[in-house]
Amino acid sequence: MISRGKTIGKTIVLSLMLVLLFIPNASASFWDISGDTMLHDPSITKEGNVWWAFGTGEVNKNGIRVLRSEDGKQWGATPVIFPQPLAWWKQYVPSHESNQWAPDVSYYNGRYWVFYSVSSFGSNNSLIGLTSTKSIQSGDWRDDGLVIKSTTSNNYNAIDGDLVVDKNGEPWMSFGSFRSGIKLTKLDRNTMKPTGQLYSIAARPNVSDHAIEAPNITYKDGYYYLFVSFDHCCRGVDSDYKIAVGRSKDITGPYVDRNGKRMLDGGGTILDAGNERWVGPGHQDVYNNNLIVRHAYDAKNNGVPRLLINDLYWDSSGWPRY
Repeated sequence: MISRGKTIGKTIVLSLMLVLLFIPNASASFWDISGDTMLHDPSITKEGNVWWAFGTGEVNKNGIRVLRSEDGKQWGATPVIFPQPLAWWKQYVPSHESNQWAPDVSYYNGRYWVFYSVSSFGSNNSLIGLTSTKSIQSGDWRDDGLVIKSTTSNNYNAIDGDLVVDKNGEPWMSFGSFRSGIKLTKLDRNTMKPTGQLYSIAARPNVSDHAIEAPNITYKDGYYYLFVSFDHCCRGVDSDYKIAVGRSKDITGPYVDRNGKRMLDGGGTILDAGNERWVGPGHQDVYNNNLIVRHAYDAKNNGVPRLLINDLYWDSSGWPRY
């Protein structure tokens, strides 16, 4: 009986170990971060050993919000970019809000580039601007001017600009919010300004308000992966934002989801729709193909938007998970 009990015990332990080996490591992949983590529309990068996260500025305040961390876990706020608005913004968006939205930070060609949006809520009278620096730590940001603008006569919205470098080392920018969806344009590698045509790469034609925005493209193992946010942010715990993804062999598309549905036809495989604690996750940014950041609204703290960081994994079919 004792021998049999030991055998059964060993069998149970071994079985449990095997089960644990095949459970996706979703919970453990959340980074345990603390400090000042209030951030909306985040983008992340690393300079040396220091992490930096950029996000939409606080409502009724100037600028772009910037967080800093020595270890990626403990975060604190640093001075905003654009503590005073740039005079030329008014030329294109006379009634823009004081804060700037949805900054995207990327390192390319020896500089850190930040694309940012100037607009007002619900309007497509908008612009995407550009600022850059050789060192984020220096705080010395150069004004690189206008990248692209939209007016009420356009069927797209020039916000949520995001840089992607293709497999040949050439820069492109995706952007767009609602309306006719997500656009893509090639950039001149010297000026970082658009050259050539606009491509349409994702839309939601069968949704009444065409709710899609916040594109982010990354290249991995022969595919370009397009991450977007579906539905609605900015409603606290009533937000229904969610992250969807598709992929394409060519940067200009067509992008399709796991079921083969084109993202131009409303396709998109849902990657993250939130949970009881973190509501409405979205405006994602993939870093080095092994991290994904986004904001979500904290149900335990009155729906305050918080930075979330996860390790990003890829399954045997090449699709992302975390």
